[in-house]
Amino acid sequence: MKLYAGNLGYSVNDSTLRDLFAPFGAVESAKVITDRDSGSSKGFGFVEMADADAQKAMGALNGREVEGRAIRVNEAKPQESRGGGGGRGRS
Repeated sequence: MKLYAGNLGYSVNDSTLRDLFAPFGAVESAKVITDRDSGSSKGFGFVEMADADAQKAMGALNGREVEGRAIRVNEAKPQESRGGGGGRGRS
């Protein structure tokens, strides 16, 4: 199951996100989303875990204070298609 983790402190990185979820089961992946240009955190990320472990993590971590912020943890919504590549055809 893929989980959304929001309202993360800007110092949280992939490793800290993984460590936050690890007590609830095996973390398949943990990724903090960063700004393409600056490389700084956007304050949210995604974690993938087995369904039962993800449910436990969601229940335990949603609303929990991490680095002074109450984080939000819920099931990630499917990514919406953002359309074509945005390139302009040239003739």
